Amino acid sequence: MSTLDRLLVSADNALRTLSGAVHAGRANPAGPSSADAEPPAEDERRLSAGLMRVNHVGEVCAQALYQAQAMTARSPELRAQMSAAAREEGDHLAWTQQRLDELGDRTSLLNPLWYAGAFAIGLAAGRLGDRVSLGFVVETERQVEQHLAGHLDRLPPADTRSRAIVEQMKADERRHADGAEDAGGITLPLPVRLAMRAAAKVMTVTAQRV
Repeated sequence: MSTLDRLLVSADNALRTLSGAVHAGRANPAGPSSADAEPPAEDERRLSAGLMRVNHVGEVCAQALYQAQAMTARSPELRAQMSAAAREEGDHLAWTQQRLDELGDRTSLLNPLWYAGAFAIGLAAGRLGDRVSLGFVVETERQVEQHLAGHLDRLPPADTRSRAIVEQMKADERRHADGAEDAGGITLPLPVRLAMRAAAKVMTVTAQRV
């Protein structure tokens, strides 16, 4: 695939991600939705919706990161690995979007900004070489795994649909991190890891509200 072809694929992915025209390749781990389900209490609905909006933003960023890193990968094997991970993250994107719809809520209004920023970061990581790019995947996915574990602690116990989605996402993120580590990802310097965590906190707080 030529550079132009990869740019066109990335542009198409960005449009589909930001327009909401995404479809999961795997079945939703929460199972089919039911119109007969008892609606949650309003405070629980707001809590679940806020957390799932944050998770949706994370998946918007994941699409941007993996697309940018696949574009800049120097080996065909790494490009294929990034593209495969992006497809699974696309499942997460569709599932979180579906859950927000079920909760009667919306995605973040700042998604175009999140996507653009993540794409720029992915390009920068990719241009530093494949091992750095893989190390960035490892650190990102480890942080996301911890973040999802925190959401499992906070989600209402009765919200089994959101919990099932987050559980599957957490397992997938762990597998992506392990795969990047096994492929030769380096440990990023501590200041970089701390900066990534600080940026993630800002995004989390903002996405819950906007």
